[in-house]
Amino acid sequence: MSEAKPRELKTTAVEGFSKRQLEEHHGVLYIGYVNKLNEIRRLQGEADHSKANQTYSDLRALKVEESFALNGIKLHEYYFDNIGGLGGRAHGRALELIQRDFGSFEMWQTDFKASGLALRGWVVLAYDPYDGRLHNFGSDSHNLGPIWDAVPVLVMDTYEHAYMIDYGVKRPPYIEAFMKVIDWDVVNERLAALEK
Repeated sequence: MSEAKPRELKTTAVEGFSKRQLEEHHGVLYIGYVNKLNEIRRLQGEADHSKANQTYSDLRALKVEESFALNGIKLHEYYFDNIGGLGGRAHGRALELIQRDFGSFEMWQTDFKASGLALRGWVVLAYDPYDGRLHNFGSDSHNLGPIWDAVPVLVMDTYEHAYMIDYGVKRPPYIEAFMKVIDWDVVNERLAALEK
């Protein structure tokens, strides 16, 4: 199996986020998930497959933690890619779909921000091919709560590590800062790729 490689941080200059916050979030936490995924995958090859069972086995533990580390990588890549924009009101296809599926941009924004206060890990605006609509999904952990086949188009990290340096334990101002730096062009590119 090939080794996972970390992606570079797109920018260290995002309004409302200090350089230190972004560098530690990316350089320590995200890189840590990449390193841990590689370690887990190496250990899977060494695990005794004859002792695998659903209550506990080394292989079971490694499989569960593989999903945690891999989703940690993917969610952080979505997150870092969709910040650094001008925020504000969505435009283009993103706005059309948000209005169709939530009634208005304001109704979507209210739900997205409230979800950010309610969830411990992630808020993900995702397209679900099951019903062909956008939904604000949430997860308290990288590997708990993902909706199979749903494709993230906008991701907000709500773990404390995403804002602790700049905002302490105050999540509401972090969410406001996040909303101001959404890169709607990236969201529209993700939607366009889905609709091909």
